[in-house]
Amino acid sequence: MKKSEVPQDSGRIVQKGSREMYYAVDENGEYTTALSTGWEAKNIVQDHTMEVLQAEIDQAKVAVKEGKRSPIYYYMLLTRMDVVVLAGYTGFWQWRIKRHFKPEVFSRLSDSRLQKYADAFDITIAELKNFKGD
Repeated sequence: MKKSEVPQDSGRIVQKGSREMYYAVDENGEYTTALSTGWEAKNIVQDHTMEVLQAEIDQAKVAVKEGKRSPIYYYMLLTRMDVVVLAGYTGFWQWRIKRHFKPEVFSRLSDSRLQKYADAFDITIAELKNFKGD
């Protein structure tokens, strides 16, 4: 794309005043960088993705309140993680994290294990144990 064609479509996801860097071809045919405030197609996809993520978070909140999932599952989604990423932060095996999604297993976790989750989610153990889903 030519430098003069770099999109400048502001979106809701990109913070106000911030810009993204793109590579473009200048008037001499050389590759250079150009700043963009956004791109309409990308903005549409990001908006849709955020709606899907929010729906998953809302469903997780209900599942925790109904006793079908542990708060670990909710906070994992809220912090935009998946099992692989959470395993990296906590040092737990993925299969073990999936077990910790079960309320009956979660209720027996030691404070040292809960602390690893709390650190990953940047919350306290008390917040993790006393899920309110606000």
